[in-house]
Amino acid sequence: MKRIILISGIFMCFFSGCKKAIEKTQEDLVLLAMTDGQWGITIFTQNGTNITSDFAAYKFKYYSNKTVDAIKNGTVEQTGTWDGNASTLTTSANFTNASYPLQLINGNWHIDRNSWTYVEASQTIGSDTKTMRLDKQ
Repeated sequence: MKRIILISGIFMCFFSGCKKAIEKTQEDLVLLAMTDGQWGITIFTQNGTNITSDFAAYKFKYYSNKTVDAIKNGTVEQTGTWDGNASTLTTSANFTNASYPLQLINGNWHIDRNSWTYVEASQTIGSDTKTMRLDKQ
């Protein structure tokens, strides 16, 4: 009986460790994908209205310390923070005291589709719905 309890305990520790290892690998992959290169907004809609052109001058550089630079016409305009969670398919951004259009990026986003070179995400707050597509530049 003690042997069964010991073996069960070992398996439980092993499998819980595997889950943590998988989550860590997923986080590492998100970090690697986001911090490799710059990203541009190629589609942005707010309540069905396409306002992508408002982001045309911007590129975004994500860093492993969870900061992000908003680069407008080659110059860092503002630095914010970001995060991503592969298991919940969510990402977030915060540019403190941002002006238009950067303020529209703030908040939590659901990742609808993604690959190594693009992310499509959506955000709904009350009756306000936004969609965004970022492409690696």
